[in-house]
Amino acid sequence: MNKPRLIHLPEPQLEFRFGQKVSYPRDGLYLFGPVDAAREPRQVRYGVIGTATSLRRFKEWAAQVSSFIDVPPPRRMSKAIQAHHVAFPGFNEAFFATWPKEPPRAITDIDEHQLLHSMHIANRHEAIKTVVDVFVDRLVADRKRDEDPPSFWYVVIPEFIYELGRPQSTVAAVDRVTGKITLKEKEVARLAIQPTLFGQAEEEAEVYKYARNFRRQLKARLLDHQIVTQIVRETTLTPHEFLKENRKDLKRRVEDPATIAWKLCTASYYKSGGRPWQLADVRPGVCYVGLVYKQQPMGSDIRHACCAAQMFLSDGEGVVFRGALGPWYQPDSKQFHLDRAAAQKLVSTVLAEYRLRHPADPVELFIHAKSSFSDEEWAGFVEACQGKGTNVVGVQISDAWDQLKLYRPGTYPTIRGTAMLTDRRSGFLWTSGYIPRLDTYMGPDTPNPLHVSVRRGDADIQVVMADVLSLSKINFNTCLFNDRSPVTIRFADAIGDILVSAPVQSEPRLPFKFYI
Repeated sequence: MNKPRLIHLPEPQLEFRFGQKVSYPRDGLYLFGPVDAAREPRQVRYGVIGTATSLRRFKEWAAQVSSFIDVPPPRRMSKAIQAHHVAFPGFNEAFFATWPKEPPRAITDIDEHQLLHSMHIANRHEAIKTVVDVFVDRLVADRKRDEDPPSFWYVVIPEFIYELGRPQSTVAAVDRVTGKITLKEKEVARLAIQPTLFGQAEEEAEVYKYARNFRRQLKARLLDHQIVTQIVRETTLTPHEFLKENRKDLKRRVEDPATIAWKLCTASYYKSGGRPWQLADVRPGVCYVGLVYKQQPMGSDIRHACCAAQMFLSDGEGVVFRGALGPWYQPDSKQFHLDRAAAQKLVSTVLAEYRLRHPADPVELFIHAKSSFSDEEWAGFVEACQGKGTNVVGVQISDAWDQLKLYRPGTYPTIRGTAMLTDRRSGFLWTSGYIPRLDTYMGPDTPNPLHVSVRRGDADIQVVMADVLSLSKINFNTCLFNDRSPVTIRFADAIGDILVSAPVQSEPRLPFKFYI
């Protein structure tokens, strides 16, 4: 290829009930229902944990999504917002499932005043772990005594948990509460060299192994117990109850009720074990793997990192595998690379899981990563696939916001699916942009491309880009038209954050729904 060439890749289609195919998830669910709908409606069994007030607010919302929710009046919306709106027909109608207005299981003896007190503990590690303890202890205890537990739990949190439960949150000095931990974070590293006689300081140091993030820590601590959660703020469920002093304006701007219903209900259906949609017309025997890396917090060696792999299939189902800990981070290149043995073990684990779901090994295995692949790392990947008839391809997908801008005449920017092929193995792909179905562009700025490169193995760059475009449409946690990044890359940082947010006793091999 002598010079760059512009092409346009068609919008990937999604498959729904009765084999019907459309490009927009909300259209498909509204008109046809989920792809896995059976003859009898699916029974959605969920639990709710929170305060008594949280339960009341959840019940109000659960009743609301049981019925039709219209879109807001056009005068309240910009054209971009109007374009993606589809009225919500009601949970049962959208998903051909039974949605109980009353939670089948509820834990509501959570003391809100105690939560508020704990969230104001001066030591933020102690504060957040103390609050997470409340939810984890109750969920785990319920799981142990319930022979038929809910498929997933709604964790309904007051606004102060959201506001004070993030890494950068601080508590005003006048509101701080003294906790039990006296050991300072900067003193923890010294204990490895100079342990105390009776181990009291070491016991206090344990709290620093837990992230100062409520959501990440809760998800991480429930992995060993295999409990699926959907965390939701009270202000999302009943925003009309949270008003400013003028008693008219909402304290927090939230999306309209129909949009909230689409997002939370799609996630609920997925977390109950359902498949809302799947990619249509995919090549058989294809498996996609996204590599996840995260540096270990508080480590003395900055190279020490956690590695994991996300495996995704054409039906949208994903499984996350935690790999080995090791010196994977390279400070010189600022990239992560496994050694040969760890790479071989990780892909072997992926292939073993694939064979549990299919009668044979994959025909094609695409490994997606933000960085390139080292010789030693790639040798391990190839070794795991030897003798299996699998074509393994290494694809680097990186953000190219600072490399290239593309403009077109008219009101709207570059069309989603536009690609600039720079050579036979790489190019730029616009996964965001003007969408004909919505007749608008949802973003506020000029859409930026992704840089997609076939770094190892052999594959047609146009096929690789078409796959990337398709994989931007299977995020069951939002029910949007698409994400900007493919699902193999989109959640890499979030999964990495969860894996290092608390000590994990095992190397879990769990469905993707445990992490989102």
